[in-house]
Amino acid sequence: MTPRLVASDLDGTIVRSDGTVSDRTRAAIAAVEDAGAAFVMVTGRPTRWMRIVAEQTGHHGIAVCANGALVYDLHTESVVRSYLLTAQAARDVVDALRDAIPGIAFAVERFAGGFAHEPTYKPRWDSTDPLSQAPVEQLLSSDVVKLLARHEELGSDELLAAARAAVGAGATLTHSSNDGLLEISAADVSKASGLASLAAELGVPAAETVAFGDMPNDLPMLAWAGHGVAVANAHPEVLAAADEVTASNDDDGVAEVLARWF
Repeated sequence: MTPRLVASDLDGTIVRSDGTVSDRTRAAIAAVEDAGAAFVMVTGRPTRWMRIVAEQTGHHGIAVCANGALVYDLHTESVVRSYLLTAQAARDVVDALRDAIPGIAFAVERFAGGFAHEPTYKPRWDSTDPLSQAPVEQLLSSDVVKLLARHEELGSDELLAAARAAVGAGATLTHSSNDGLLEISAADVSKASGLASLAAELGVPAAETVAFGDMPNDLPMLAWAGHGVAVANAHPEVLAAADEVTASNDDDGVAEVLARWF
C-alpha cells in the first residue's frame, strides 16, 4: 500500500553530514507531493532553524518542530499549534535533576525570545543565535518550548537513564545527540504526538504513514507510524526498534525507500 503520509526527521536522516540535502532526496520529496501524499518534516530543531532546510528541499508545508512541541507553517513562518512545558513543571524537573545528578546545567528554548542558558551550560553548536545568559530560575519565569540539560562528563544515553529515574512521568525526556545533552518537553509531548495531531487533521491514519529517523527522539514517531524506518547510521535503539533499516543519511537512505512507492 502506498503511504498517504511520509514523515521524516531532518538531521542525520535526510540532512547529510555536511548539512546539505541531496538532489536525489529533494527529488524523492517532490515525488511524494506530486503523487498527492503529504510530506512532513518532524524534527527536534527550533522553528528559527527551519528556513534553510525548507529552502533546500523546496518544501513549504507544515513541520513538526521541537520534538512535537510546535506545529509550524513553513509558508507563513508561523506557529499554528504549541504544546509548552509549564514553568512550574520545568522548575520541578530542574530541582529533581540537580538533586540526582551533580554538575548538570540547563538551558531553555522559549516560545518568544529563543535560546538562553545559565552560565554553567556550554552550548556546542556554531550558530548565529543570540546567546543570553541568566540563572535558570529566571529563565523559567514563563512556559517554555523545551528545557535542555547538559552534563560535561556523561554521555547522552547514561544521562537520559539517570534523568528518567529522577523525573518520572512529569515530563518527556529524550536526546538526539551523543554529547551529554537532554531535551525535555511537556509530559506526553513527543514527535509522535505532534505527528498524530497533524495526521488527524489530514485524515490519515497511522497505518498509512511511513516515518524515518535516526535517534532516540524519533522512537515514539517510528512506533506510532504504520511503518518505521531507521537509516543505517541510526542509534542502536532505533535500529532495533525499526521495521526496516535503509542506507545512511549520506547515502540517501530515505530516498531509496521512497522510490518503492513514488
